[in-house]
Amino acid sequence: MTLLRSAVYWHVFALSRSEAALGWIGLVQFVPALSLTLVGGAVADAYDRRRVMLLAQLPLLATASLLFLATREGAISVPVLYAAVFGNAVAMAFDSPARQAFLPSLVPLEVFPRAVTFASTASALAFATGPALGGLLIAGSGVEAAYAAYAVLVAGNLLGLACVRPLRTLDERRAPSWQAVREGVAFVRRSPVVLGCMTLDMFAVILGGATALLPVYANDILRVGPRGYGLLTSSLEIGALAMSVLLLVRRPLVRAGPALLAAVVVYGLATVGFGLSRSFPLSVALYMLAGAADQVSVVMRQTAVQLSTPDALRGRVSAVNMIFINASNQLGAVESGFLAAATSATFAVVSGGVGCLVVVAWMAWKLPELRRYRVGAAPQAG
Repeated sequence: MTLLRSAVYWHVFALSRSEAALGWIGLVQFVPALSLTLVGGAVADAYDRRRVMLLAQLPLLATASLLFLATREGAISVPVLYAAVFGNAVAMAFDSPARQAFLPSLVPLEVFPRAVTFASTASALAFATGPALGGLLIAGSGVEAAYAAYAVLVAGNLLGLACVRPLRTLDERRAPSWQAVREGVAFVRRSPVVLGCMTLDMFAVILGGATALLPVYANDILRVGPRGYGLLTSSLEIGALAMSVLLLVRRPLVRAGPALLAAVVVYGLATVGFGLSRSFPLSVALYMLAGAADQVSVVMRQTAVQLSTPDALRGRVSAVNMIFINASNQLGAVESGFLAAATSATFAVVSGGVGCLVVVAWMAWKLPELRRYRVGAAPQAG
């Protein structure tokens, strides 16, 4: 997905030369995420989660093919790119809750924290190579080559999912309904650790995310072109991958709450440094540090949320989590793009990093349950 995302950001900026146009990408993605993800969570708890994921790959494959053909034939435009982004967001509203809820059924719950680390490592590897590959393909063969590569990867994902079998399945399933959706939301509201993890991630990334402005930094500030853009975009995930390897070789973190809060502090500081940097190597290093901190946050959040949630509710709680994640990613892009258009890219990134630090201080003060959370303290329901 990061291969496609980086290619679309690059393509929109190349066609429009507008920071605000980059911000609109986030808004286009956020509308279906906000309106459909809770429905997707109810579907994940009502039907076979693997089948839901399989069906969700079909529109992803279709939009990748559309972008490739439209670009090759010279019929591409910013509205077409927005339409493809919207279609992908609809598919991900059903895929993401099912995917998050599916993982605990693949391993015994006692080793789930380690499974989260392995899964996050695989994701970080994919996220690190995706933007780098996209940058190389754009520079060497044009942006349509990046769209073709993404289509091939989605087809491979379809084949892989077809071979996966869970260890456990839900004994009872309920048809999707608004009552089922409300049950998931109510569970999140009365669990301070779950709600705290989601809220912290949302506001930290809305304020501290710089992804939407990377084309501006690569083109106008650091002046490194598409190859530099690919490396800059992937450096966040390279840092995440390095941290994933470190987490794999050491014992699992038990004091997840303090580790999560500390990771967000490092993320905010690295974002401030990245926004001020005018050296490409330093910018890459700081963005890698932000990625490493974010990976600790991802592992701690996923472990806390999934182990605190009964299996029958995991799809719906994962859907709420995905709304928070999508709000952070998409509204973060909107905030970055529009604020940069009104002021400057540097001001948008630096002020966002400072805001991230304010948020983590406030959350640590308001939610002592999150500050004290340890793995194993939450009930583990199968």
